[in-house]
Amino acid sequence: MQYQRHQQPGCGGCLLILLLIVFVTGGAPALINFLGALIFSGLAGIVIFVAIFFGFTYWVQKKVANYEASQSESHNRFVWLLVNILVNISKIDGQVTREEIATIHRFFHYNLGYTQTKMAWVKEITKEAISSTATLESLLEEFRSTFAYEPRLILLELVYQVLYTKKDVPEEELQIARNIAAFLEISVYDQRTIEAKYKYHRQQRRETAQESADHYYEVLGLEPGASMEEIKKAYRKLSMKYHPDKVRQLGDEFRTIAEEKMKEFNAAYEYFKKMNR
Repeated sequence: MQYQRHQQPGCGGCLLILLLIVFVTGGAPALINFLGALIFSGLAGIVIFVAIFFGFTYWVQKKVANYEASQSESHNRFVWLLVNILVNISKIDGQVTREEIATIHRFFHYNLGYTQTKMAWVKEITKEAISSTATLESLLEEFRSTFAYEPRLILLELVYQVLYTKKDVPEEELQIARNIAAFLEISVYDQRTIEAKYKYHRQQRRETAQESADHYYEVLGLEPGASMEEIKKAYRKLSMKYHPDKVRQLGDEFRTIAEEKMKEFNAAYEYFKKMNR
């Protein structure tokens, strides 16, 4: 199962809407007489409600199709695969709960800043993903064969973000994230720096200098006590992998994630530079 653009909506309710417009404008006496009979029979409200429903549904579908058409193929495939992978992670225990779906939707709405139109698109993809028979392995295989290393890092980053929106993250779900990293051929070093970041933010803010240093070592994927030369090397390596230009084809929201990662690396590097003056 591969990503396909949603088609422009048809207009199954257009005739009903047209009839309503004709009625409102006073045309076609026969139509007015017919609608008059509906009024007396109490069915006019139902007709108006159905017309409004069809009109609103058409308007939403039109906006979604226009938004999807305005984005690059890489962006749309990335989002489609991301949603399907997240839904498949939820399916692992045999069912997808409303809370799990709400967690995914909240992530797109609050963490990625998706508007109502974008959310309508994500919800359509989510519905398709829930009913899909595609396996997690096949989705990851498609992702690995489609995207280079840097987008894979962003995907793993987002998987951890969704997991850590939960109050308590089960160890088995963390293991799933680690398995995804291995399947996508992401290095243990990179996987560890991503997981360390979210574990740290879940913990209570630390105060001592030593604990701050430990955190920044984790951000750079280093063991405590690493030399300044090792710190410089790690910083340069991570800066190249997460440079925003390397994921610009994914869209502005994912480029922003890369920019936030760069800020973390810069903060860690500046911390150690000050400590070694």
